[in-house]
Amino acid sequence: MGKRILTNTYLSMLCAELAMLLDAGLTVSDSVHVLRDDESSKEGQAVLQALVDQLEMGDQFSLALRESGVFPRYMIHMVEIGERTGRLVETLKALSEYYERQVRLSVTIKNSVLYPAILLVLMIVVVLVLIVQVLPIFNDVFARLGTQMSPLATALMDFGQWLGGAAVVIAIIFAILFLFVLVLAILPPLRSKLGKAFSNKWGSKGIFGKIASSRFIFAMRLAMASGLDTQDAIDLAANVSGGSRAVDEKHRKCDVLISSGRPLHEALTGSGILSAQDGKMLSIGSRSGKADEAMSEIARRSDLDVTDSIDRIVGRIEPTLVIISSIIVGVILLSVMLPLIGIMTAIG
Repeated sequence: MGKRILTNTYLSMLCAELAMLLDAGLTVSDSVHVLRDDESSKEGQAVLQALVDQLEMGDQFSLALRESGVFPRYMIHMVEIGERTGRLVETLKALSEYYERQVRLSVTIKNSVLYPAILLVLMIVVVLVLIVQVLPIFNDVFARLGTQMSPLATALMDFGQWLGGAAVVIAIIFAILFLFVLVLAILPPLRSKLGKAFSNKWGSKGIFGKIASSRFIFAMRLAMASGLDTQDAIDLAANVSGGSRAVDEKHRKCDVLISSGRPLHEALTGSGILSAQDGKMLSIGSRSGKADEAMSEIARRSDLDVTDSIDRIVGRIEPTLVIISSIIVGVILLSVMLPLIGIMTAIG
């Protein structure tokens, strides 16, 4: 696997399996040995063997993870906390849930984008076929009848002919776009810079803002479950979910409120990270000594809210594209058929 960061799917499974083995009474070294022996892929065996080598040298598990160079900093930091607080099993279980949630969120976003994108491409193809291939046929029919198509149909046909003449230029443009996407895939630093620019512009707005808040809440819940104090938990969660200026500003404001002695629920609601309703739940959980459970419930609700928001957006995009494509196709066909019907009626 080289020095590539491991996938969220692999990390979720690894943390879950380690938690089960440790919970059964095995040491960390023995647990990694078991996982290495059961690993089927050569890449996975190489990663686990590197961990085994470090552990046999007497290193702590968190140090072995860091030395391997393929585990994310967030996981390494959380494992360090779990070792320091004596709650490594709970931390690994929480990490497994965290990375599983990241997988679900990524799949949800990809699936939500894929279908509208395919629908949009199909719509464009249908319209192009009509104006490039079908309208010239109707134009010949009208010419044989000694008349012309409607001005709209003629304009669309001229546009289609222009597109046909500019096919080489259009192909070059698409080739450039393809190369640009390829460069982004090959050069992570460039992709990171563009992602940063996008986050600064849109990262705190709409669905992106909800996703950032959801990540903060879930990371906060994980940190609290691992035994971190409030300030460290906020810092860790901010490091995971930050990225845009507006979101980072919320985290800084939350830090200031906590430092000034405000309760956690007031700091989170005052900074705009939690809604008033979620803040009330956290307040009740804190007073009853069940802040962890309250944060878990808030994280669950936040996750559902993100999923519902994505579904609502997709639910609006799909019928909108269908309506637009139907209107465009209908207008093109009517601009041709109505005059033709009129001519046929006059002849009859």
